[in-house]
Amino acid sequence: MRKIAMLLTFVFALVAIPCLYAGTVAGVTLPDTVQVGSTAMVLNGMGLRTKYMVRVYVAGLYLPQKSSDAATILKAGVPKRLVMHFVRDVSKSQLTDGFTESFQNNTPDAAKTLKPDIDRFFATLDSITDGADLTFTYMPGAGTSVTMAGKEKLTVAGPAFAEMLFSVWLGPKPPNAALKKGILGQ
Repeated sequence: MRKIAMLLTFVFALVAIPCLYAGTVAGVTLPDTVQVGSTAMVLNGMGLRTKYMVRVYVAGLYLPQKSSDAATILKAGVPKRLVMHFVRDVSKSQLTDGFTESFQNNTPDAAKTLKPDIDRFFATLDSITDGADLTFTYMPGAGTSVTMAGKEKLTVAGPAFAEMLFSVWLGPKPPNAALKKGILGQ
């Protein structure tokens, strides 16, 4: 009986250890919490974006409280942040092509009506290097801010741009299914 108890304790410890490192994916660690103004947000989940089996970035989604319901997250008028931590160099054209494809796949009507905002967004993007972050933060009343490699580049007012942007990862056709599941904490 004692051996069984020790074995169960060992197995439980092995299962519990990965839970301690929930903020690490593909060697990228993100903090469990972030403070945006007066709002504390928790890491909802993380996922790895791959393309043709090549690692591109690790994404982490932050919310005021955890949720695994993509539709609720998209529609909720609550603060949210998505951090893309790049694990390879990506050119400006690769970024804009990827966003264009995702907007068309997930929110084609919004992509048409929000074209001026999308054009402003694309104008602010630059190439990004391995190890740099591209961060999107939506704050109700303030809009969506875009920060690239630590420099704030743009803020787009209103919730419509935020919903379209976060649909890239939470919409029906994310860059890859494992990425969406990861940021939803599934």
